[in-house]
Amino acid sequence: MATKERSNGDSRYTIEATGVSKSFGSHTAVDNLTFKIASGEVVGFLGPNGAGKSTTMRLLTSFYTQDTGSILIDGVDTLAHDRLTRQSIGYLPENNPLYGDLLVQEYLSFVADLRGLTGAERSENLDRTVEETGLQEVFYRPISQLSKGYRQRVGLAQAILHRPSILVMDEPTEGLDPNQRLTIRDLIRSLGQERTVLLSTHVMQEVETTCERVLLISRGKLVTDSPVEELLVRARGQRQVHVEIEGNEVETGLKRLPNVGAVDRLAPVEGRKRYVVSVAGDEDLRPQIFALAKERNWVLWELHEDRARLEDVFHSLTAENGGGDTEDA
Repeated sequence: MATKERSNGDSRYTIEATGVSKSFGSHTAVDNLTFKIASGEVVGFLGPNGAGKSTTMRLLTSFYTQDTGSILIDGVDTLAHDRLTRQSIGYLPENNPLYGDLLVQEYLSFVADLRGLTGAERSENLDRTVEETGLQEVFYRPISQLSKGYRQRVGLAQAILHRPSILVMDEPTEGLDPNQRLTIRDLIRSLGQERTVLLSTHVMQEVETTCERVLLISRGKLVTDSPVEELLVRARGQRQVHVEIEGNEVETGLKRLPNVGAVDRLAPVEGRKRYVVSVAGDEDLRPQIFALAKERNWVLWELHEDRARLEDVFHSLTAENGGGDTEDA
């Protein structure tokens, strides 16, 4: 096996893209893209249709070659050593191409052959991969007879069979039912404990529950690179707390709490007062409302905060940058 020759990359990062661009004719799919992903990070890769997500993933995995810029995988340049860098990557494309007439065991054995796995390493990798992806019950069944959820598990299995340091996934839960989505999310979180994961999806809940950080692109350009929690704070703007309550001088008491911007009165329900309290800053006001209600002998019927949605940030940032409504190149 060839020896890895590190370029000038930082050893903390498994993926480094610098000034990467890719065009197809007159269409620029990826435009001067620069980002780094550290070892062990689980990163959501977001953008509207036509933003350049799939093209970027194909560049990272050497299915495409960039026109300009550099990509380092584990510190190794993909242009100089594309076959070598592919050994560090497991890739699950959106269409998850499988051979339906093969048994799961036959398909994974075929992938092991393609990866050059032999002897004890081959046996150990197969056993570990089957266990990690939960394929024991269907190991000797034809792939064509599997549910969509199990077919995705087989796709993940082929992607990690050679124990790569990086796992790149394009819409891994597309077409799954809610229960299957939850199972695959749990599996992705588990797989991310040992490797870097780059996850492209349109399902914001998957990003919130699975990823630590978000890269968002629009029209081939990087729009934001932020931890998920920072984006949720940005989405929140003003926090809003909904209160349903019985008591005297409630509205006056709520307005006197710190950082309250407004107290909007809603229609009462069965004589109970209802308000939406808008709060500046990032402090959760609910404990203070509860303490005030206890002090003044108010009866709390409801106290909840509107949850910030990553989807709101996505729509806001992509709208500011012109969005994208064409198919990804």
